[in-house]
Amino acid sequence: MAVEHVVVTSTTDSEAAALDLAARVVEARLGACAQVVGPITSVYRWDGAVRTGREWRVEIKTTAGRVAELTGRLRQLHGYDLPEVIATPIVGGSAEYLAWLETETAG
Repeated sequence: MAVEHVVVTSTTDSEAAALDLAARVVEARLGACAQVVGPITSVYRWDGAVRTGREWRVEIKTTAGRVAELTGRLRQLHGYDLPEVIATPIVGGSAEYLAWLETETAG
């Protein structure tokens, strides 16, 4: 089955930064919508040490065809040296919602 729709996830260090990322990618039609979730606590290894930090997650709904451009834009906008950008396939859902998602991300 070919994937047509995805949720792209990223995290950042503040609510303001997460809201800015969300607004800018939706405004650019790289995502149909984005939710900001947080704060969350992340535990990760960076520069050889295990660290814990407070972050906000941005979940962007888009089409598979927009992932490469969205990834590039997130890298440009992001404040992290190595931002999390993960695309998770949407394997089902409301046909009307998925059609709306396609319309809103048409470039």
